[in-house]
Amino acid sequence: VGPSKEKALNRLGVYTVRDLLYYFPFRYEDRRDLKQIKDIKEGETALVKAKVLARNLKPFRHRKWWRGAVKNSIFEAAVSDNTSIAKCVWFNQGYLKDYIKVGDELFIYGKFKIYKGSFHVVSPEFEVLNTQEDNSLNVGRIVGFYRLTRGLRQKFLRRIISYCIDNFSRSIDDAIPYYIRKQAGLFNIYRSLMNIHFPSSLKEAHYARRRFIFEELFFSQVLVYIRKAKYRMRESPSFTKLNRLVLDIENNLSFELTVSQKKAIEEIISDLGKPHPMHRLLQGDVGSGKTIVACFAIAAAARNGYQSAFMVPTEVLVYQHLETLKEVFRGFDFRIKTLTSSLSSKEKENIYHELETAKIDVVIGTHSLIEDIVKFKKLGVVVIDEQHKFGVAQRALLPKKSGRYAAHCLVMSATPIPRSLALSLYGDLDMSVIKELPPGRKEADTVLVDETKRQWVYSFLKEKLKEHRQAYIVYPLIEESGIEDLKSLSRMYDALKDEFAPYTVGVFHGRMKPRDKERVVRDFRKNKINVLVSTTVIEVGVNIENATVMAVENPERFGLAQLHQLRGRIRRSTYKPYFIIISGRNISDNAKKRLQIISRLNDGFKIAEEDLKLRGPGDFFGFVQAGLPSMKVSNPLRDIALLKEARLMAYRVIKKDPYLKESRHRCIREYLNYRINR
Repeated sequence: VGPSKEKALNRLGVYTVRDLLYYFPFRYEDRRDLKQIKDIKEGETALVKAKVLARNLKPFRHRKWWRGAVKNSIFEAAVSDNTSIAKCVWFNQGYLKDYIKVGDELFIYGKFKIYKGSFHVVSPEFEVLNTQEDNSLNVGRIVGFYRLTRGLRQKFLRRIISYCIDNFSRSIDDAIPYYIRKQAGLFNIYRSLMNIHFPSSLKEAHYARRRFIFEELFFSQVLVYIRKAKYRMRESPSFTKLNRLVLDIENNLSFELTVSQKKAIEEIISDLGKPHPMHRLLQGDVGSGKTIVACFAIAAAARNGYQSAFMVPTEVLVYQHLETLKEVFRGFDFRIKTLTSSLSSKEKENIYHELETAKIDVVIGTHSLIEDIVKFKKLGVVVIDEQHKFGVAQRALLPKKSGRYAAHCLVMSATPIPRSLALSLYGDLDMSVIKELPPGRKEADTVLVDETKRQWVYSFLKEKLKEHRQAYIVYPLIEESGIEDLKSLSRMYDALKDEFAPYTVGVFHGRMKPRDKERVVRDFRKNKINVLVSTTVIEVGVNIENATVMAVENPERFGLAQLHQLRGRIRRSTYKPYFIIISGRNISDNAKKRLQIISRLNDGFKIAEEDLKLRGPGDFFGFVQAGLPSMKVSNPLRDIALLKEARLMAYRVIKKDPYLKESRHRCIREYLNYRINR
């Protein structure tokens, strides 16, 4: 492989022989049915074996008005299988005259069309029959097709993969122990590689793919159980006086907790009473009341003389949570402070000192909390909100600040994850789910329109403004891009001020200074701003109960989870919310499907499942975010039965041999080291 081909392979993520062997076909074509030319129908794609009767390379001039005359070539070969004759035509491939000669026998595969009374095949795949090498990789068999990049062709990939299978695959140790392969009914590594790339039948290809699906799922679960076992081995503070605490907080609330909230609180309180650390994921839609549930864990720490750290991705969310905690803990003697990058050096130094001397019970902050300078005297509980906004390493740093004891850890997500995928991503966490919205909250009516209805949308927003409601208008970009149909905030802001006069129109985006953001949110909350023009920065942390209408421009530019998060911003009051998505022109079929899903469904978990079906798990939230290898062939939603089997076997391996020291598990340990250290 030369330097240019190496670069092309690197673009596909292929750097080693093993990478190449694990670069699997995405589809197959059955090219085993050899036909006679006389039996082929017009427009049929077929495989024939024929002899070259004549060949001809000729130039031709093709005039294009913007380039003038351009010299090109046509290579033609007349072939016959003794039943009829066909003409093969290749454009601008004059080098073929050195490969195809009169008298040669060829396998030819392509679409046969009648032109001037005889069959023509344009740019067919072909292979010259070689008596010394009758095992063709491209015709006369089931042929795999690979995703390509500039500079690579299918034939080249098949050839080098075949070479690597013949010369290197038997030297690759099977990562799955024999006893597990036997129990699961899996091919060994050599047979699997051979049959996923060059299957002898579609059934063999299926069983080979099944082996690699199991392999991905099994190792993801082994990693999950290793992490869980390590976490459970640590000692943590065991909290007491918890039942009385729950009653005290419930009596302090001005509303009734939902059934799901009460169940989640019970699970968390149970965890906090144990001598090993809680490691729990709390899932629930935007506005379902996750923060209130987290308050019970924070209060438990404070009542037992321990500190809590509450990490969130944005400063706006810091101050929103500060208001919530102050309200929930009204009358409690808890010392609550915030830590963000916008504080002055003097303010930060005071916070650092108070944390280290335990003069602060609860600190709410952004990434500033994980800086080395931040130290706690008795950190007992860590809460991480919008956990997918943080990387694996970032999420791990905060609990490590607890010193001798492991802090109890609660991570929260408003981006629902289907249970099958959650098992793969976060199986090392126990899981609590808040399924319903608080009493009185209404589901949003979602309306999908195209840009020709924009004026109708503005009229609808004005009607709601007359009813003293507030509105958001969301854009995908701050500045102009080179994409004609894409609306930007900067271009539309002045026009919107004129459109909605005399109402006040404000602006909010990620490039604003933190204090300016805080001022805008404060003015919007006080209804000094009636319409907030924003980017998706509002998807996290902007909680305005009176804002019940949202229009989103170019929604095709957003993911389903992001659109659902945005919609959650307007479901925070007893007023009826309206979510209007204004699509651009000429959007793709896939984008249309996504927009139909968001307009049809309100359940975040069902939306997540549909999203997983459309996109596949490889880019769904990112397995890298969970500290796991990305999935290439498996799909936890589709392969749920195999996931359960792989999960059970992984559990048995780690329960019996948590450090993978047994000789039969050496292959698992070596494979994990290879994957993790890449």
